[in-house]
Amino acid sequence: MKTNFLKIIFLNLLFISSLFANSFEEDINKLKTNSLKTKEKVVNEITEKYITDERINILLSKMIKSELFYTKETGIFVVLEKKDGSIYYTKSLVDNKTLEPMKKSMFKKVKTNNKLRSVIKTKLAEMNLFSPNTDKRLKSAKNILLNVSSEFEPIIDKALSLEKDSSVKEKLLEAKTILKAQNLRGDEQLKAVKDLSDYISSKSLSTLKEISVSSNSSKELKKAALKSIASVENTRSYYAVLEKAFFGLSLGSVLLLAAIGLAITFGVMKVINMAHGEMMMIGAYTTYTLQQIMPGLMEYSIILAIPCAFIVSGIIGIIIERLVIRHLYGRPLETLLATFGISLILQQIVRTIYSPLNQEVKTPSWMSGALEINSALSLTYNRLYIIIFALIVFASILLLLNKTSLGLKVRAVTQNRQMAQAMGIKTSLIDAMTFGLGSGIAGIAGVALSQLTNVGPNLGQAYIVDSFMVVVFGGVGNLWGTLIGAITLGEINKFIEPVAGAVLAKVIILVFIILFIQKRPRGLFPQKGRDAQD
Repeated sequence: MKTNFLKIIFLNLLFISSLFANSFEEDINKLKTNSLKTKEKVVNEITEKYITDERINILLSKMIKSELFYTKETGIFVVLEKKDGSIYYTKSLVDNKTLEPMKKSMFKKVKTNNKLRSVIKTKLAEMNLFSPNTDKRLKSAKNILLNVSSEFEPIIDKALSLEKDSSVKEKLLEAKTILKAQNLRGDEQLKAVKDLSDYISSKSLSTLKEISVSSNSSKELKKAALKSIASVENTRSYYAVLEKAFFGLSLGSVLLLAAIGLAITFGVMKVINMAHGEMMMIGAYTTYTLQQIMPGLMEYSIILAIPCAFIVSGIIGIIIERLVIRHLYGRPLETLLATFGISLILQQIVRTIYSPLNQEVKTPSWMSGALEINSALSLTYNRLYIIIFALIVFASILLLLNKTSLGLKVRAVTQNRQMAQAMGIKTSLIDAMTFGLGSGIAGIAGVALSQLTNVGPNLGQAYIVDSFMVVVFGGVGNLWGTLIGAITLGEINKFIEPVAGAVLAKVIILVFIILFIQKRPRGLFPQKGRDAQD
């Protein structure tokens, strides 16, 4: 009995939902008319009737872009996913089912004009601005601010009377102030212009600039506008400095990841490893390969790539050390030439396997976007995560070298190789492990780099010289020196680059390093121990 009762309820719900679906389809079918007035009426009706239906958002967004189509044969409204020449790949707007690819001639476009687009924009803003979701309301408020016009004024006033969230309210108040500054006259306009000095968005700044040069503006209004412009630009310049500092810190973090491994191998083994950049390249290609073979795990591919890149690069590093480097200890010039040759071989192998073209590594959704501090300052998540990741790697290496048996042996070999050998430490094994560790960390650096740039065979070459400069500047073999050196050079680069250009900035930094080494040949934090004096 109970089962039959539940079955009846289910069937009734199914029937009601099918009626609603049919009703939606019938209502949007009215958009097929050629009359723009009728379309405007339909847009107003369906937004009122289906205000909580996400499909209306999609439909109106497509109409604004002139991308709303329906099939000539069946009349089904479709969402265009991609276009390949004259072939259209689409999904049904009503039930989201993927349709068979069809030729362009089999579709008809729902035509719009500027007036209808304006109505649609207003309706979309209204729908999103009164959504229960705060993120949607904030996004809508930002969109209104970006495209602010008189038609939005009633919606802004209504939203301000209901809005509780301070972030959304601030955007709406700014949009309202801009409208006042543009449309009012006399003392009210003057007050609005003065109030705009409290806002730092590009829209407020452009509004003030328009008023300051307008022939309709009085001298007093122009003076107030110029004063507000100076205030806004002063605040924006402060945040511009913070943004440059953030980008410098992110570049410093990449340099730190690239230079840590070099600092260890150079400090312990006195090997000038010109193939270090290729270890980074291998780490980046490991990330790309994981994404290709496991597309279903795209969101976790970067996390999985970290240990994989460390192992792959580390093993290749150990192989290079065992086959080549171990025969050249004590001959730094020959190690330089040998590793330079190895770097060319590795580049050619990658070109043969993956092609010489750059490959794109996709960024997971949790690393996409930016943390918006205010209208003038946004911190991109991918760079923010790389800074945190670099500090975690740095702390891990410090713990490894200071708190483990391997670290103790590495430090012993660094400070006095002969004495360490006399105490029974297998220096050849330590050399192999150290070279593998340095190469593995370079592989991890490649994972981070894959989120900032495309992956290509020459990826490592762009960072190898900078990595050596960091190591020399900070002090060979000193990790704290490497940290300070990386951040210092990253910040200097980002502050000089906008003024001098990318190439000249690197030249200036190189000259600075040369002059610095003249005064302090052993870097900021010179290595200690008898071996360091040789």
